[in-house]
Parts: sequence; structure tokens; C-alpha cells
Amino acid sequence: MQIPKEEKTYVMIKPDGVRKGLIGEIIRRMEQRDLKIVALEMFQPSREQMDKHYPKDEKWLRRIGERTQATYTKYDHDIKRDFGTADPLRVGKTVRKWLIDYMSSAPLVKMAVQGVHAVDMVRKIVGDTMPYLADMGTIRGDYSADSAISANIEHRAIFNLIHASETPQEARHEIEHWFGKKNIFKYKRFGIDE
Repeated sequence: MQIPKEEKTYVMIKPDGVRKGLIGEIIRRMEQRDLKIVALEMFQPSREQMDKHYPKDEKWLRRIGERTQATYTKYDHDIKRDFGTADPLRVGKTVRKWLIDYMSSAPLVKMAVQGVHAVDMVRKIVGDTMPYLADMGTIRGDYSADSAISANIEHRAIFNLIHASETPQEARHEIEHWFGKKNIFKYKRFGIDE
């Protein structure tokens, strides 16, 4: 019997999550919500692998730049002082570079997670991308307090512990990129899949 909206999503524990010793806690939170881990590996990514992970299209880069601009406007900071420009595309490219630098700096944990509405469930468990805005009870809300302004001033990525796919399409792309098809396991969990 096929469970309605059964899907897979991609999760990656970032360097700060690994260094804080949160691997087990993150897996526990996924499994306690009846999600199952169908692929799991600790690894050290190359810059090239991380470059292929993050989109390069102008729409995505501009969206990142516009979100960064909105944060600077909200907190009345001068974006030109930190980035040398206010152009959303150039800002987005800079933020993308910081992400690649950070994500290739230390070991990560990658996993494919499966379950009912897995993409949305994992995003809810993880919490808001901006840790200082994440609700208590979420992974980011409980274990991180970093902000975009702090990260930008220090010319680095935001320390938000974990990456989780935003859409089913993104999840499919990321699972294929990081695992291919050969490393995804099928099994039944007691009391859930029976």
C-alpha cells in the first residue's frame, strides 16, 4: 500500500552542527516524527561538489541578494559597506561563495530522509533559515542564534546547523547529486510501515 504523499528529502548537517555534536540529536528528531533515514554518510566535500550543490542561475542568486538587502534594510545597515555594492546579483554571488567556502571547510553529514510529506516535515523540524527567528523546539531555534547581519559583517555563511531541501524537485536533485541511486535503502520500520 502506497502512503499518500510519501516522499524523500535531502538533509545535510553543516560544519557547525557536526562540531556542536548534534548529529545524533538531529537524527533522533527526524525519526521521532516517523521519518526514516534511507541513506546516511559523513564526508568531506570538495569545493567542486559544493559548487554543484548550490544553484548558479541568476534568479536564485538575485533572490539571495534581495533577501540580504532586506535584512540590511530591516536593521538599518549599509550593504555597500560590507559588499561594495547594492546590486542583488553581485551580493548573491558573494553569499554563494561564502556558502561554498564554509561548507567545504569541514566534514558534513548527508542523509536522505523518507516519509509522509518529508520535505515539509523536515523543514518544520529544522526551523527558520535565520536561527534567531527560528521557533524554540526546532533544531535551529534550540541550538543556534546566528544572524545574517553578523555573518555578512564577518564575511561568512550563516551558522544555521543544517540544510534541508525546500521543494520535492530540489530534494530529487540533491539526493541524486550526493547519493546517486545506488545508496538509497528500502526497509520497513516497526509500527510505521506495517
